[in-house]
Amino acid sequence: MTVAITRIGETKDQLGESPCWDADAQAVCWIDALAGTLWRLAPDSGAPERHAIPGPVGSIAPCRSDAVVVALRDSFARYDFGSRSLEVLAVVPIDHPDVRLNDGKCDAAGNFVAGTMHMNRAPGARVLGGLYRLRPDRSVEQLADDIGFANGPCFSPDARTLYLADSLERTIWAYDYDPRGPLRNKRVFTRTDRFDSGPDGATVDEKGFLWTVLTRAAKLARFAPDGSLERLVDVPATYPTSLCFGGPRFEQLYLTTISRSTRLEGSLPGDGGLFLVEGLPAAGRAPHRFADS
Repeated sequence: MTVAITRIGETKDQLGESPCWDADAQAVCWIDALAGTLWRLAPDSGAPERHAIPGPVGSIAPCRSDAVVVALRDSFARYDFGSRSLEVLAVVPIDHPDVRLNDGKCDAAGNFVAGTMHMNRAPGARVLGGLYRLRPDRSVEQLADDIGFANGPCFSPDARTLYLADSLERTIWAYDYDPRGPLRNKRVFTRTDRFDSGPDGATVDEKGFLWTVLTRAAKLARFAPDGSLERLVDVPATYPTSLCFGGPRFEQLYLTTISRSTRLEGSLPGDGGLFLVEGLPAAGRAPHRFADS
């Protein structure tokens, strides 16, 4: 089967990020992280909904209600699509101008797990921030304090393994995961030095293979459960960022891209657009949702 990638619509994000599938609305949601724009698009409608939230935004994930959970700079919030209202759920103990929340996903128990990015960190300096878990009761716990640039959190099909990238280290880590306990058995899942790119957004398909975006290589990579490379897919965008499975049977990937971020600027006409990837070797899985109801 041949992989086909096409641009959807005419949106142009500065820093497109964090796509996720809303199964109830049969729509893909994503953000422009710098502009503070939240998009929701039912592919058959042709016209995306546009919502405003305070930027910069780290990530979003679907809720069990008609809402998304949001990682803001130093807090977690819930955005309700119906009322177009944003409610802060919890503040994260981050007190540094160069540290903010970044990528996040929900686990099978309905928690939201998100990591931070520590920008402008001097070589050898201590990492500030880490990985945090927001529970439905709005309590927050720190799971790790040694991740400098968290990206691509996702879970194995049995929900017992958490994958988490440190983009600056060009490494995807794997952990034994318990939604009620600490992370255990941190080990290297794979490294991406050979592609001259750090890993960015990631997701896992129904066969347990991990897909990640290699932003600076303009490629998608699919890794087997043992960490070996299964395939590379070229992307028609200068700097792709993140991806999610969607569609009625989760047989499609949605891919976000950069037009001009604080560090990167694209050179292709479609940069900043949303792309649809079809013809994949396996379908995805329904995303876990935040247990807000």
